[in-house]
Amino acid sequence: MAVTAPSLESFKLDEETTMNEKPNFANLNVAALAGGVGGARLAQGLAAILPPERLHIIVNTGDDFEHLGLTICPDLDTVMYTLSGLANPKTGWGIAGDTFTCLEAIQRRGGPGWFNLGDRDLATHILRTQWLHEGQRLTEVTARLATALGVPCALLPMCDTPYQTQVITAAGTLPFQEYFVHQRCRPEVRAFRWEGADVAQPTPEVMAALEQADLVIFCPSNPFVSIAPILNLPGVKEAISRRASVAVSPILGGEAVKGPAAKMFRELGIAPSAVAVAERYAGLLTGFVLDSVDAGLAPAVAALGMATCVMPTLMPGLDERIAVARGVLEFAVAPR
Repeated sequence: MAVTAPSLESFKLDEETTMNEKPNFANLNVAALAGGVGGARLAQGLAAILPPERLHIIVNTGDDFEHLGLTICPDLDTVMYTLSGLANPKTGWGIAGDTFTCLEAIQRRGGPGWFNLGDRDLATHILRTQWLHEGQRLTEVTARLATALGVPCALLPMCDTPYQTQVITAAGTLPFQEYFVHQRCRPEVRAFRWEGADVAQPTPEVMAALEQADLVIFCPSNPFVSIAPILNLPGVKEAISRRASVAVSPILGGEAVKGPAAKMFRELGIAPSAVAVAERYAGLLTGFVLDSVDAGLAPAVAALGMATCVMPTLMPGLDERIAVARGVLEFAVAPR
């Protein structure tokens, strides 16, 4: 079992307190790494429990791209819409009840229609593009948009410069959105690389959030294309290694709840499982959360040097998201 990082010791509870009362997280500083629908859902649960000033959500920007002259940030928008209560509950992305009149008009005029841009969603992309052209940083633009939509906590893009995930496939190297949306994840994955990695740096806000965190949470996001881009930035792993850190597996019963993570594992020659996810984070985490369906895998995860917790982790609604978030926080501060 891993030794708990010193930063969390002041929040440890004794056995009697743990049994008789709910812990108070009002003074716990949390930095959560997130991307995609799973990450957004846990972020929403954390935001419902923690004071806004105590929670910083660090979001993958490897999915970002330019489309029809607009700067699109899919992971930032998914997390932002979820935290603001605007997200489409059926898809997990986009805005509930949005219409696509503009997209339909674009297609009628011979333009591309493979990437869904809703009419209300377009307002986000138009303003982001305009403000970036005016010289504002992506961090500043994201804060303006999030504040306008009522997001309670800090939403931080991992970096301000382009840092695009490229998927190396049997059909060639594809920008992530071309692979994920246009090609519908059909090409066989062989590896990943990041365009702009030679100059990309985590923002000062990201590094400050990590250094001030008592706990870092890896949300149940794709480890290859949502979490890895954040971890690959200079200094991020080192900052996390000095903190208590817990991950929630995005793989349940050998499959991803949403997205291509399990397919990617298989095509890279790795059997998809919670253990496979934990192996990718080995040496960095102090704790790992598995879904109840994978209870039998807990000893294998523990053998990697992590404390383990088994609990239901599906989060279709807000109640479940809050329950999972509370369970993760209670696990993090539980006596060892």
